[in-house]
Amino acid sequence: MNIDNLSIAQDKTLIEALGQLNRLLYVDTISRLILFVVDNNEAVVGTITDGDVRRALVKHKDLNLSVGDICNPNYIFEYETKDFLDLTTYRKKDIKILPMLNAKKQLVRIIDLDKIKAQLPLECMIMAGGRGKRLSPLTDSIPKPMLPLGDKPIIEHNIDRLISYGIQKIYISVKYLGEQIQDYFGDGSSKGITIEYIWEDEPLGTAGALSLVDNFETEHILLMNSDLFTNVDFEDMYVKLINEKADMAIASTEYKIDIPYAILEEEQGYIQSFKEKPSYIYHSNAGIYILSKELINKIPNNQFYDITDLMDEILAEGKNLIHSPIIGYWIDIGKPIDYKQAQEFIKHLE
Repeated sequence: MNIDNLSIAQDKTLIEALGQLNRLLYVDTISRLILFVVDNNEAVVGTITDGDVRRALVKHKDLNLSVGDICNPNYIFEYETKDFLDLTTYRKKDIKILPMLNAKKQLVRIIDLDKIKAQLPLECMIMAGGRGKRLSPLTDSIPKPMLPLGDKPIIEHNIDRLISYGIQKIYISVKYLGEQIQDYFGDGSSKGITIEYIWEDEPLGTAGALSLVDNFETEHILLMNSDLFTNVDFEDMYVKLINEKADMAIASTEYKIDIPYAILEEEQGYIQSFKEKPSYIYHSNAGIYILSKELINKIPNNQFYDITDLMDEILAEGKNLIHSPIIGYWIDIGKPIDYKQAQEFIKHLE
């Protein structure tokens, strides 16, 4: 979204505002047609919608009225922040577009609440360097994250979901055929975000690449595998981490085991009871984590290191490690049968 298209000088006329609103239909996709009226210092003094223009024309019958005279000066806004922003209040008020202003009340960006689910203060690293041998020959010439799923690559589904949660900076750890990923996404500007690539000279495990980033700017980091297809709620996961004052949160999925026989429960060789064909449910690691930035100091620089190694250290030191169940779908695309399942599943989502 180019915010220059959304600003209009306060001395412009209603006819000029109508023209600009009409052009928005063809230039940008926005959930509500709105312009931000600015003064000579580019400070926002009000907003104007197509409804405001129609009402002004009915009342005054003058297309040459200035937008500054009929704009809404009591618009709702937020100051630009890198902190967590709870959007629930604005949704309850049926706000569609939330302007983010700097200290001079100049427009920095907008949050389109029909497209953005949350505003999370997180930077993310996506692990995308693996060979994907189990998906060969599909991955002989294409890196696994770039395998098509519906109308776009697997990894793009994840990036688009991260964007919908307000994440603006993404690192992608690459190795095998990483040039294809880099060529496809570039610097991320086509999606309105920033993407940096972390190249692994040697495989660094599921967390080692975190040590190659000079400085994360957010207090918590989201780390995830690139070959997942899921509708995980990143906001729910982040809020749980903060509320429980945890050092790391792990997204989890339920894994059910059905025993086809009666299970005997005994004590000192005597049967106390038995369960007929019981089922057991376990919570398994879903490959998505939010962790405190300070934990990265524990990761050895440019060495193979798995995220489970870090979990072991957290538990050994008595730090708080929690899990956040995924309420929705989750497919780990590691084998041909998983890829086929994801391809069939996405048909029912489109």
